Amino acid sequence: MKILNYGSLNIDKVYRVPHFVREGETLSSLNYSEYCGGKGLNQSIALSRAGADVYHAGKIGPDGAFLLTELQKNGVHTEFIEGDGSVTGHAIIQVTDTGENSILLFGGANKEIGHHHIDHVLSRFEAGDLLVLQNEINDLDIIIEKGYKKGMFIALNPSPMTEPLLQLDLSKITYLIVNEVEGERLTGHRDPEKILASFHGEFPQLKVVLTLGAQGVIYQSEIETVKQKSFQVDVIDTTAAGDTFLGYFLSGIFNDMKTVNALRIASKAASIAVSREGAASSIPHLYEVE
Repeated sequence: MKILNYGSLNIDKVYRVPHFVREGETLSSLNYSEYCGGKGLNQSIALSRAGADVYHAGKIGPDGAFLLTELQKNGVHTEFIEGDGSVTGHAIIQVTDTGENSILLFGGANKEIGHHHIDHVLSRFEAGDLLVLQNEINDLDIIIEKGYKKGMFIALNPSPMTEPLLQLDLSKITYLIVNEVEGERLTGHRDPEKILASFHGEFPQLKVVLTLGAQGVIYQSEIETVKQKSFQVDVIDTTAAGDTFLGYFLSGIFNDMKTVNALRIASKAASIAVSREGAASSIPHLYEVE
């Protein structure tokens, strides 16, 4: 079984601020840093550092070669990444002293993936392989449809949340990894139990991982419901917390780990990530988590 992450590749431009910029306000940044990022890249690195063998597919511009190097350095296969995009996608990230973040995305090459590339990449995978997706690339619905027809398991992290996501056919999804805000947008419910009940009622095959921040996480499938508390740490930067959790959870599940153990190790990894600055750079290696 192979893991394909068809996802974004971004340059993260991080500004530390006393508070998020308000409407009409000009604010001086306290510090500036630049990192490798994008939910796709973060999740590929998290999968790899968790012990999974992962292939990344996507697109960068001429300014994004160092993202390719970072993936390769972390053991991610990069032969399915095109380098002829107009400009590499990037994110402008505000981070406060309390560790909260506010993110402005520009898609760039992430939104220039062609259908020929999708067909070429998916032709190298087969039924039973895992396809990991987020919402920072174009033609997500087409990739889902083609992956589903091949018999691939599909894990979707619907972030950032946009209107077209509401039209996706979740009956084709195996694992849905969402936070409370995304769960509310998809179901219309704010209460976690009602969110899970809504997903189960409409898509009973769906394995839902509902992350609740400091309150932990709830996993629900047709056969089990498992809760995991979060691990309390001093929070520095929450940028890659969700991506770290996803990578470790999916790596655990597809290495035959029991759900309760996969949730526990993923929660530990996420707690380490939020105690560090940066996105990809904050993701821990497996030996640290263990």
